[in-house]
Amino acid sequence: MNLADNPIYMTRMQLDLSKRKTMQALDNPNLFHGTLEQVFPVREQKKLWRVDSLHGKMYWLIVSQEKPDLTSAAEQFGFPEAKEKWETRCYNPLLEKLDAGSQWHFRLVAYPTHSVMEKKDVPGQRGKVYPHVTPRYQKKWLLDRAEKHGFELSEEAFQVVEDHSFFFRKSRDQGRRVSLLAVTFEGVLTVVNPDLFRETLVEGIGRGKAYGMGLLTVAGRLR
Repeated sequence: MNLADNPIYMTRMQLDLSKRKTMQALDNPNLFHGTLEQVFPVREQKKLWRVDSLHGKMYWLIVSQEKPDLTSAAEQFGFPEAKEKWETRCYNPLLEKLDAGSQWHFRLVAYPTHSVMEKKDVPGQRGKVYPHVTPRYQKKWLLDRAEKHGFELSEEAFQVVEDHSFFFRKSRDQGRRVSLLAVTFEGVLTVVNPDLFRETLVEGIGRGKAYGMGLLTVAGRLR
């Protein structure tokens, strides 16, 4: 990834938990997804997001290639009367620090899944996707993907701290029903391939990215 030619931005907006719309969106991530598609000048560009809890407050965290205008989002979910309705910073300075061998605290909200073949001997058939529902297999899912995403993990260095199931419809006219299991991982990782790892931070891991899954962040360099 050529950071000089590709500025990346991280945006954070505090959520107003007294608003009915916010509470609805926390149960139905499709509402956040729909709003997110309206706040960027170029909708086709990739972006990742998730909801984070910090010191008793909740935030909407977004990683993108363009700066968002969250005016409408603040009206729906945030504090439109605040002096700083949201905060956007260039992500590149942190991305540039990710050299091989560096060790970081990390947090990831992801949708760990596996495919199961339900009919035998059907050429070309794709298996049905199911979530991993136990911490043992959720952790194995991430361990199996670490190398191709540019980092190294040991089983003892991270844990599953939370999981939450979502069930919602994609539209008000009773469109396709979506079910997701959001699993939060926290721990310590080591960067092995900086270029691959930067791509991972910008492009995410696993399924469900439109609905708040796949965003990995690092902080607090250890070495």
